[in-house]
This record gives sequence, C-alpha cells and structure tokens, in this order.
Amino acid sequence: MATAIIPDATAAPALSPGAAFARAFAADGERTEVTYDYTITDAHKPDRPKPRLTVRGLLKRQAAGMEPVSYWCEGNPSPAQAAAVTESGLRREAAFQFGMAQARVHPVQAWVQIPPGLERDPAGLASFVDHRLLVRIATAENQALTIGPHGLLRHPEITRLPAHTDFVAGILAACDEIEQVGSTAHAMIVNPADYYRRLAGHGSLLADLAANGTLISRTRMIPAGHALVGDFAEAVRLLDAGRSVIRVATPPPGTFAGPGVAVCGEVYEGLVVHLPTHLFLAVPDTTGPDSTGPAGPAQAQ
Repeated sequence: MATAIIPDATAAPALSPGAAFARAFAADGERTEVTYDYTITDAHKPDRPKPRLTVRGLLKRQAAGMEPVSYWCEGNPSPAQAAAVTESGLRREAAFQFGMAQARVHPVQAWVQIPPGLERDPAGLASFVDHRLLVRIATAENQALTIGPHGLLRHPEITRLPAHTDFVAGILAACDEIEQVGSTAHAMIVNPADYYRRLAGHGSLLADLAANGTLISRTRMIPAGHALVGDFAEAVRLLDAGRSVIRVATPPPGTFAGPGVAVCGEVYEGLVVHLPTHLFLAVPDTTGPDSTGPAGPAQAQ
C-alpha cells in the first residue's frame, strides 16, 4: 500500500484533498492511500455560498488522539436527590449531579466509485473527490453525530419532551425548557421536511429564532417531526483527531450496485456531552394531527 502524508491545509498553501489524492493515484493507482493531518471536511469549498450548517458546524472542537478522553459532566437527579436540594424548585440545575465520563473518536467513512475513464484525468479526478467524496463524508458526519451508535440521539440522559401535536409548539417548549435550566437555545437540529413545510414561510418564527441567536442545522438524519434543541455551545464538544485518510479499498458488500474502483474517505471524530441536561428532544405525537410516524432511533429518555 502506497502512502502519502499531506500536511494541514490551514497551515500553508497546499493541494486540495482531491488534488493530493489524484497526484498520488497517478503514481500508485489502486494501491493509493493518502493521509492528511487535518479533518478533510474542513477543506470542502462549495462553488457557491451555502447558508446551511452541518451538525459539526454547531459544535466547539476539542483536539483528541485515538485514546479515550475523560471529561466532567452533569446529569439529572433522581426525585429523592432533587428533593434533598433546598433550591431545586427555583433553580432546577441546583440538583444536577456531577460526574465523570469517557468518550473517544471513531472512524466516519464515506465511499465513491471512480467513473470509468476519470482515472486518466487528474484534474477531473481531483474535482470529483473534492466535490463528491467530501460531501459524502459531511453527510456521514451528520449521521454519526446524530443517530450513529455514539450520536447525540443515543445519549441516555437527553430529555424527551412530552409528545407534541404541533411541531412549532414542540420547538418553543424545548426553547423554554433550556432557559428553565439557566441556559439559552443556541441551536436546533431538524429534518429539512420540517424546516421547509412547517417553519419557512410560516409567520415570523424563523426571524424570531434568528433574532434570538438560535442556529438551525438541517439534516435528513434526524427523524421528521423531531427537533433536537439545546445549548450546543456549552453542552457538547466535538472530539476531532485532526487526521483523515483517502484510499482505494474494497467496499463492504452492498455499498455499490456494481463493480468499480472504490475510494474510501475516513475522518475520526467523537462527542463529549458535558451537559445532556441542556439538550431537549421534542418528539411528535404519533396519534395526533401532526403525526409523522414512529419515534425513530432516538433512545433518549
């Protein structure tokens, strides 16, 4: 396996991830493996402005290696613990329980197949990797950070709000809950179907949220009808190993419909959830008029 190491693109002018891969591929063909000492999704430069935040874009970052990281956190108390704290009725957070936890980075992969003939066009191959593989990795990141095995919706201490029969009412209830624990609704993650069908063009809500400083990330990876709302800036950190790989490899069965030269892009990320108490998942009433189907993969309680 041939390997090339590409330095951090932010440190000095450098080749794009795709250009570095195309140069290595011209020399090594199907033995190509290129390692980058930065997370390559940061290098994606769309040809036009895109006012759309990824889940990654909501989070502050913490540099990490491949070993587990220990961190402090707060959790919800039991009823008996809350009752033992004098001012828990006035300040709910007074009864939160302090603790320690561990997290680590995990590989996040995406795949593309090189179209026949493109391997003979280095500039075209570079563009293909920069504009398709990097986008696929960004989508894989959204999936990993939301519904993946270590994603936010899998965290056992994120509070599910009572089922709502109106999507907007569920969002506003979540914003209120965040302030009831002494924080602010920094951001929310919603499905594009809800954004365009229930938020955009419906009164002043989007303008009101923007004026409140609330960011919105749209991703298909959160089930329709759900909204994860929270103070992401304070509650969550993105563990970022600052390392990526693009290589020619054999994809898992079912990745593609037919044979071809497959390229895998891989980044290494994880989540530190300091304050699950500051994240609220508004879920739909599956029997009401706003029903959008079952609750999906979220396991928060």
